[in-house]
Amino acid sequence: MLQPLFRTCRCKSQARFPAGNSAKGSGEPRTQSASRQPCSWTPPRHGWEGSAASIALLAVHKAPRSQTMSPSGGPWPLGLVFLLGMASEGISCPSRCSCQYLEVNCTGQQLQEFPVDIPLDTRQLILAANNVSYLPAVELSFLADLVYLDCRKNLLGDDLDFTFIGVAKLVYLDLSFNNLTQVTFSTFSHLLSLVVLKISDNPNLVAIEKDAFANNTWLRHLDVSRTGLTFLDTSTVRNLPSLRLLGLSDNLWHCNCSFLDFITWMMESDVHFPDADNITCYTPAGLHALRMPAAEAQLHFSCLTQLYKQDYVFLCLVGFCIFLAGTMAAWLAGVCAVIYKAHGSKGEEEEDEEEDIAT
Repeated sequence: MLQPLFRTCRCKSQARFPAGNSAKGSGEPRTQSASRQPCSWTPPRHGWEGSAASIALLAVHKAPRSQTMSPSGGPWPLGLVFLLGMASEGISCPSRCSCQYLEVNCTGQQLQEFPVDIPLDTRQLILAANNVSYLPAVELSFLADLVYLDCRKNLLGDDLDFTFIGVAKLVYLDLSFNNLTQVTFSTFSHLLSLVVLKISDNPNLVAIEKDAFANNTWLRHLDVSRTGLTFLDTSTVRNLPSLRLLGLSDNLWHCNCSFLDFITWMMESDVHFPDADNITCYTPAGLHALRMPAAEAQLHFSCLTQLYKQDYVFLCLVGFCIFLAGTMAAWLAGVCAVIYKAHGSKGEEEEDEEEDIAT
């Protein structure tokens, strides 16, 4: 595997003495170059330029001969051979994948499982258009420098909680066209640097917890288009200070009074909604295919003026309580008036009796 790292080095000028002449100070015919300029070794220009192997080979070329060869003219020291061996292992590439500088691309290779032998310094990993159904958290944690992960068009399900715990530097994550069913707080909470998250085209995605993105404060682009979502709590997206683009089109939104707060936030926020013409209500039937601005007007009218059965029951209870309280107050007032009148007439009778006795 080290063979591609070597490059033949040609000297700029070589002058040879004629045959039979001897070099100064030696009795042997001089057949070597009279003057040979040092050859400049250039690292190979390929995907792994700058890797540990290139650095090791450059060190071998620049080192004095006494350090690169044994006293008997044998091979390099054991430590250097070990270093080159480790460097050769570090530039391995997964089977059926192509590798460039810090990038591994396995697009459309019909992979059934997460590929092995991914270089540990990989920054960009593309697994699009495969049949991967599971992302192993342990193998991902080895890729601590990963910043770009593309897993669109796979078979990933709902086993993603704590999957990305070891890739905290991840900035771009694409999980579209999979089989996700829900997003919880544990799904993306460890991705503190996440900027772009695409979970669109997951028809089985029916629930996103309202604090699912609480830790993703750098999130600027979120796409949940073409899923099975019928409701999204306003706090889920309202508390994202960096959010600038939110995809919501072609979902099964249930435009009831509980969804009115979210629609109002959409109308008042500075977030851009791509494909806004396709952000429509799916249910109820009276609002089907109605765009959000029109739906907001309808919901304001129906939710703020229409009374439901429980509202009527509540009003009846309030009226009965008021009637009962009024009746009790009138009865108490009547009792107090009768007592006061009886006490006053008794006092007058006593005064009359005293006057009769005095006369």
